[in-house]
Parts: sequence; C-alpha cells; structure tokens
Amino acid sequence: MGNVYRFLEPVVLLLLKTKGRSYGYDLAGEMAQYALTDAEIDRGALYRTLRQLEQNGYVVSEWSVRHSGPARRLYSLTQQGEQHLKEWTEVLGHLSAAMARFVKTAEAFGEPAQDAAETEPATAPKSPSVIAGV
Repeated sequence: MGNVYRFLEPVVLLLLKTKGRSYGYDLAGEMAQYALTDAEIDRGALYRTLRQLEQNGYVVSEWSVRHSGPARRLYSLTQQGEQHLKEWTEVLGHLSAAMARFVKTAEAFGEPAQDAAETEPATAPKSPSVIAGV
C-alpha cells in the first residue's frame, strides 16, 4: 500500500483539530478511531510524524510540566496545519471516490474466476510432441 505512515499525517491533523491540544501519548490512544489503514501503527511512527509536521510548520509543541513526573510535549495545530488538513481532506475525498469506483467495477464482475485446475478435467498433460503431431 505504499507508505502507510504517510496516512498518519491527516489523522494526527484531524485529532489535533478536534482536541485543540494534546500529548503524543493521548494521540496514540485515539489513532485507531480514525485510522485510514488496517496496519498497526507504532508509537515511534507517530512521534516521527509529529516531528515532521512541526518542522513543516503544521504543528507546534511546548513542554508541559503541569503533571507530576517528567515534562511532556503538548502539541497543537497551527493555521498552516488547518490548511494542510483541508488539503488532505480534498485529496482523500478524491481517493475515496476513486476507490469506490474501483470496488463497484470489480464487484460488477461477480465471483472471482476459478483456477484452471478446478475447471478442467483431470487428465495427464499432453507433451509438446503430441500437440505438434510428431
């Protein structure tokens, strides 16, 4: 399916849009709710995606020390990130329509064809010399 991790990006953007601000750990817990693939996403991929989004100006983070324990990064969406989410929404809308057309066309052909071994009688294969009449 190509680069599955690329599909993390729109999910992270959507989660940050709906939540406002969030810790990476919390985002990881909610990824499955909006996942665009069946592939299991590891937390390392999520944090790499967050870093890349931040480098591109779509997400900002700040250190939060409100809770006991170590400081944690609190992520939020930027105005550029909101625009990028709109772009992703458009792209995924087109992809969704194309996939729906594909599935509809494939389903129109009905059941998959049986293997040749299942449809032909079980006879010994003819050698090339028999076929050629030699």
